[in-house]
Amino acid sequence: MDTQSSDPMKGIFLKVASVVIFLCMSALIKAAGKDLAAGQITFLRSAFAMVPILVFLAMHGQLRDAFRTNDIFGHLKRGFIGILSMGFGFYGLIHLPLPESIALGYALPLVTVVVAAVFLKEKVGIYRWSAVLIGLLGVAIISWPRLTLFRMGGIGSSEAMGVLAMLAFAVLGSFAMVLVRKLVQTERTPTIVLYFSLFASIFSLGTLPFGWIALSWQSLGLMALAGFCGGIAQILLTSSYRYADVSTIAPFEYTSIVLGLIIGYFLFGDVPTGPMLIGTAVVVSAGIFVIFREHQLNLKRRAELRHKLPQG
Repeated sequence: MDTQSSDPMKGIFLKVASVVIFLCMSALIKAAGKDLAAGQITFLRSAFAMVPILVFLAMHGQLRDAFRTNDIFGHLKRGFIGILSMGFGFYGLIHLPLPESIALGYALPLVTVVVAAVFLKEKVGIYRWSAVLIGLLGVAIISWPRLTLFRMGGIGSSEAMGVLAMLAFAVLGSFAMVLVRKLVQTERTPTIVLYFSLFASIFSLGTLPFGWIALSWQSLGLMALAGFCGGIAQILLTSSYRYADVSTIAPFEYTSIVLGLIIGYFLFGDVPTGPMLIGTAVVVSAGIFVIFREHQLNLKRRAELRHKLPQG
């Protein structure tokens, strides 16, 4: 973040706004119906999301430069892994109550710590490892009732598959985040955002023979709005990092669970269960601790760097 543009309150506002609009996107997708295939949802969401992204880049004179890349294969890999993650996430979203899908999605940053340690050789201390294990315990608490239903079969099987899909979303999403960390070393943020939406649309179009259905005008309208919301929320999220450190705004991601409980109850009649609330509290606490610990380590690294610089 550029210190000259530091404005933590503006960054927090943009982050919260992105959370709210992402939730609107999720609600619109659920409202479009369970009959839509995950690949079809992914295509429509990605394709319509490109509209506000392209308009935003054009308004800021960044459209031509956004297509310039030094690592097209890196974007392809990120797009492929990201689209698989997104597809599983949408499957879980439409087969689970909204608050539970949100809570299970919180496993992503926890799994990312593990993946980064294994594949990027990042140093992870005992505190963060402990937080990850505790957070995954929270995920197990949320998941267990659905997985028990899966063993019994019947009506619970689709919900259990939704849980498994959300776990796959977290694992694949963590690999996508690792690829993004590599891309940001050579690529501009608008380029990363644009190519992901482009490749997500192309790859998900390949699922056309696998269960796509003819959409009513209502469903198409809902998915178009969902795509617009996704694109706008991505712009707001990206912009928030210009004004505040990641460690400052990241905890506000967890406001989504409160809003998700409200939206889920009033729009879809989702009543939170005891295991869901307990597990969510555990996962959120672990996630916030990971963020706090990362903030402490960043401060320590900056202090060490200042001491290494030659004194004038």
